[in-house]
Amino acid sequence: MKEIVLVKYGEMVLKGLNKRSFEDMLTKNIKRRLKSIGRFQLTSAQSTTYITPLDDDIDLSEVIDRVGKIFGIAALCRACVCEKDFGDITAKSIDYLDDILSSAKTFKVNAKRADKAFPMKSPEICAELGGILLEKFPNLTVDVKNPEVTVTVEIRDTNAYVHAENIKGAGGLPVGSSGKAMLLLSGGIDSPVAAYMMSKRGVRITAVHYVSPPYTSDRAQLKVEQLCEKLTDYCGGIAFYCVPFTELQEAIKDNCPEEYFTIIMRRLMMEIAQRIAEKDNCLALITGESVGQVASQTMSAISCTDAVCRIPVFRPLVGMDKTEIIEIARKIDTFEISTLPYEDCCTVFTPRHPKVRPSLADVEKAQEKFDFEPLIQKAVENTEMKSLNYSK
Repeated sequence: MKEIVLVKYGEMVLKGLNKRSFEDMLTKNIKRRLKSIGRFQLTSAQSTTYITPLDDDIDLSEVIDRVGKIFGIAALCRACVCEKDFGDITAKSIDYLDDILSSAKTFKVNAKRADKAFPMKSPEICAELGGILLEKFPNLTVDVKNPEVTVTVEIRDTNAYVHAENIKGAGGLPVGSSGKAMLLLSGGIDSPVAAYMMSKRGVRITAVHYVSPPYTSDRAQLKVEQLCEKLTDYCGGIAFYCVPFTELQEAIKDNCPEEYFTIIMRRLMMEIAQRIAEKDNCLALITGESVGQVASQTMSAISCTDAVCRIPVFRPLVGMDKTEIIEIARKIDTFEISTLPYEDCCTVFTPRHPKVRPSLADVEKAQEKFDFEPLIQKAVENTEMKSLNYSK
């Protein structure tokens, strides 16, 4: 019995004349994600992508797990391929759904007749197949409002398909369809969640991370690389930039008022990120900031940070509280890594009494006490990049 995976589109269906370019992007993303587990044929029709295994030993459960994390997909399911003949549909439905129907108490049949040439209309398919299944499985009763199992028959262009489990997809838009942006990635909980949320809107992610040896350890950097690898399940491959930041932080400590340490550090990080983003054709920066979460994330502080930015800064967590952020971090499996006890450079030289409502004029005056430009250039020139791909 031939089994395939049906992938149903989400908001892509609303893209009108641009829909095809979104479909092509989604198809490429699916192919990349499945490349390591076997050969597949992918075809698209009627707002659905058909994933057909070309090897007998392919684990479709693994296919579902991987494809379920790809943005642009509203729902997906394993389905049995049938001839467009009611007798074949009936026989294969009984065989294919035997396990799930034998253990259920209630069910209903749902039919979708995209091919209007099929001789039976949708209500007829539902009634006829439902009666046959009731006779075959005496444990079942019909419940059209809240059934344990919904048997779905889809009559499409070339074949009919039968399935009983619709799995919710990741939603959003295909990664890459909205351009590329650079994530300021710390080792904390928030920035990986920000990456996930922007990827869901079709943004391809590159990441920049700042290290300050000997104040930060190799384990801290490894922790962030592990976060990147986790994110690849949703974001695809990530270019990871590692910036040496020690000299800049020491210069801030030696030359600037303590209450402005964090704000000035954030401004320098933004400046460096912009220069690397320009070289990597990124159109925006992304941070994990949420208004009021810490002293550097008050509206006044964010305003002072943004004053150095020449490209947009996206903050997808800006209105979320920590509980909401942690919930998503657990969902995407980054929380445990984020809470490992290896601190990043944001905790180096933390001021005892940071300025909560700084004015831009005062921050600029404090920063101008030292010429940071040579150190900024040096940091950019000595930045290292590595490509991080799917973790499995």
